[in-house]
Amino acid sequence: MDQALFQYALRMGDTTLILSHRLSEWTGHGPALEEDLAVTNVALDLLGQARMWLTLSGQIEGASRDEDQLAYLRDAPEYRNYLLVERENGHYGNTIARQFFFDVWHYLLLQALCTSSDAQVAAIAEKSLKEVSYHLRRSSDIMVRLGDGTDESHLRMQEAVNDAWRFVGELFLDDDVTLALAERQVAPAHASLWPAWLEQVNRVLHEATLTVPAADEASHAAYRGGVSGRHPEGLGYLPAEMQQLQRSYPGASW
Repeated sequence: MDQALFQYALRMGDTTLILSHRLSEWTGHGPALEEDLAVTNVALDLLGQARMWLTLSGQIEGASRDEDQLAYLRDAPEYRNYLLVERENGHYGNTIARQFFFDVWHYLLLQALCTSSDAQVAAIAEKSLKEVSYHLRRSSDIMVRLGDGTDESHLRMQEAVNDAWRFVGELFLDDDVTLALAERQVAPAHASLWPAWLEQVNRVLHEATLTVPAADEASHAAYRGGVSGRHPEGLGYLPAEMQQLQRSYPGASW
């Protein structure tokens, strides 16, 4: 088994799955009808991407686990998502700041993965990139609208930026998995994405009249470990809710 690619596909699948579920929590609760529909559509896009990555994980593993089993029949410590995406939604500004930081990273990563030496990875990336291009345009626009809006919205967005910033450093850390895949040109070294990410984030936050936190504030060791299965206690509640139907009726199908 290609252990490195299995773990990487699992990370991508878990990350998009968990963020999809977080966004789905806004369904019916958005601040405006347009936003309610938009955030639900982004959640559905990410769920489709999660399915592709988890299907690939199951194929590589060769243990007869499909995407449903990987998504719904693992406990919280077995998830390999980045900590940023499991953060609670908070107010809408918190959700948008989290989404914006993730979207910039996701877009740059998928761009690189489109040239992957692995044909399946490249195919998933190419299909996902079309959706994520929209996600990034949308979250960038809302960052500007809220940051450069009223005094209150500006203050709330600055607080949201500062809060989410602590968790972005993990997106750019490399370990044995990413380094092994980078050597084989399957995936980029994640650290290589940081300059372009920071440049784009700086541009949007400047337009939004928001202050960019110091770079070293994004690399605190306390906000790492999600891809190794080290999650705050709060993640346990999320899979419990997400997996309720599958756990109650194992093997159920429509």
